[in-house]
Amino acid sequence: MRICFATNNEHKLTEVRALLPASIELLSLRDIGCHEELPETQDTLEGNARQKAEYVWQHYQTSCFADDTGLEVAALNGEPGVYSARYAGPQRSAADNVAKLLQELQGKADRSAQFRTVIALVLPDGAVHEFAGAVDGHITEDVRGTDGFGYDPVFRPEEQDVTFAEMTLAEKNTLSHRARAVAGLVGFLQTLEAKK
Repeated sequence: MRICFATNNEHKLTEVRALLPASIELLSLRDIGCHEELPETQDTLEGNARQKAEYVWQHYQTSCFADDTGLEVAALNGEPGVYSARYAGPQRSAADNVAKLLQELQGKADRSAQFRTVIALVLPDGAVHEFAGAVDGHITEDVRGTDGFGYDPVFRPEEQDVTFAEMTLAEKNTLSHRARAVAGLVGFLQTLEAKK
């Protein structure tokens, strides 16, 4: 089965490819000739994931899935949430986003947070299927680790002593929000394959 992941983020592609069985060939937006910025104008993770997946289906007639991920921090009333990628501005700088987050949390005792991923899958019949995954954790006082991307250097999952950025990809993929959402997606695709 060939399916497009509606992203050109190499970090995300690497993470998801590592989670997929060999029977599923993952294509990027670049692979299908899509070079434009996908729309993300919804105010929920679910809405953005669905909007991106449906855009690719409508313009490229390719079965695809899209994800949207948000970091939801309790002391900040769930921010940055759906605006996680552009928390510090439209330039989407991970370093600036992390710096702003740490600044906003200065002096706050509650540093609990949740990473949440929603995946929307669009199939040839036009049906949309959603899968979600979440992981609870805490925001560290400072940046720790050099692997991963986004907020990984300041997110320490529950019951772990290290941040996502201090883990190997294999370690992260055993418990991350994206891994949990992808597990639901893979199970669904394997069920479809088995019915053929």
